Amino acid sequence: MTELLAPDFPINAPVLALARPIKLVLFDVDGVLTDARLILGDDGQEYKAFNSKDGHGLKMLQRNGVAVGIITGRTSRVVEHRVRDLEIRHVYQGCKEKLPVYQRLITELGLSPAETAFVGDDVVDLPIMLQVGLAITVQDAHALVRRHAHWVTPSPGGHGAGREVCEMLMYAQGTYTSEMQRYFSVPPGTSSAPRA
Repeated sequence: MTELLAPDFPINAPVLALARPIKLVLFDVDGVLTDARLILGDDGQEYKAFNSKDGHGLKMLQRNGVAVGIITGRTSRVVEHRVRDLEIRHVYQGCKEKLPVYQRLITELGLSPAETAFVGDDVVDLPIMLQVGLAITVQDAHALVRRHAHWVTPSPGGHGAGREVCEMLMYAQGTYTSEMQRYFSVPPGTSSAPRA
């Protein structure tokens, strides 16, 4: 398979231009990687539902040289488990003010704002979104956040929006086709299955 592949959702040229230099993408959690619902058990234990497609997208993106991080206002053991599973190194929970955390992180990593993206869904995310090179939000985000985003995902938070962000970035950076072609390779000594 040698054809050039592309995600099956629209991405305009100005967004692709902003996405090309991105080396670090940071995500909020609630409302972006989850559907924003907080489920509490009788014992006070918090539960969240993550989309497995988002998780695979984050792994693919990291494999293709883009660092991934989390900056979230809440603190949750569920998030600790999820980021450990996805091998996300830059994790900041309980951030009442997210912008100072972002500024410290990019200074430590030696990145410029133009090399960073942030994916948020609510007004508390605007301070970072107004600083990064690529501000992204989800389809069901607050209206003000959608207005100030460079790109709005086709899907709502927790329903594959994270995967769309990852695929858009890989497409902009020219790694999407090679990443997808990995899944078409046939191991030596086997034949591909017949097509119906």
